[in-house]
Amino acid sequence: MKNLLKYHLFISLIGLMLFNSISLLGQEVKKNKIRINVSYVKIMNGKVYFDIKSSARIDKKNKAVTDIELSVLNIVEDREIVLGKTISDESGQSRLSLSGLNKMQQDSTGTYHIQVVFKGNDAFKKAKKNISFMDVIIDAEVITKDSINYAQAVLSDASSHEPIEGQSLTVQIGRLFNPLLIGEEFNDTNEEGKISVPLDPDIPGVDGMLNVEIVLNDSDDYGTVKIVIPAKVGIPFKTESTFDQRTMWSPRNKTPIFLLIFPNLLIVGIWGIIVYLILNLFKIAKS
Repeated sequence: MKNLLKYHLFISLIGLMLFNSISLLGQEVKKNKIRINVSYVKIMNGKVYFDIKSSARIDKKNKAVTDIELSVLNIVEDREIVLGKTISDESGQSRLSLSGLNKMQQDSTGTYHIQVVFKGNDAFKKAKKNISFMDVIIDAEVITKDSINYAQAVLSDASSHEPIEGQSLTVQIGRLFNPLLIGEEFNDTNEEGKISVPLDPDIPGVDGMLNVEIVLNDSDDYGTVKIVIPAKVGIPFKTESTFDQRTMWSPRNKTPIFLLIFPNLLIVGIWGIIVYLILNLFKIAKS
């Protein structure tokens, strides 16, 4: 009977150890899944970049995934061309900038295929996100007709140069924080791929200069494409900034001249009086 009890106790201990080992192993293997969002942006006559945002659902809350390395690949048939790597910041965002589309290759249909890859780590599973887009061109200018300024733009395919109809373009004025929308929020291109939007005549700008922006925003086929046209079509105003002037609130290297001279004269005068008194004390002591 005692041997039977010892046997059952031994089996129970072995089972408990195995259960704990399996539980610990399950805890170690459990990893969170990452969501990757990718946006393609092209600035005409400028850079091309990919904005990437990484997040995960942890404890039933969506949280930014920070400090992870993401690889951006150009997929061409069976080949992978590494465009670069980037690391997410404290808000889970990162950006990979390229000098242009010349570093990427397209397939036979003129489509670019991009894949963003996360290789995984101790806390998160492997993840990847694929996007595809075609290249387009925005030709734009600001013209004056019947004393009214217009922003005109033509949207066309970069390969065939054929106009693209039915795409929504946004016209806006670049500002320090948020751009100022002009006209309708969406202006659909006609059969010639063209839009024409009148500009408000009372928009102020430094010396009358405005940055007119025409944007194809977050298109499923083309991504985001923007062109910026500097034009002197605003109401001129002079900046009242005193940054380069010598004022009381300027940095040390812009201190007003009188504040440099007057205090130094006071200091020299006070020390001169002190030295004069000390010398007189020596003379009195000798006499």
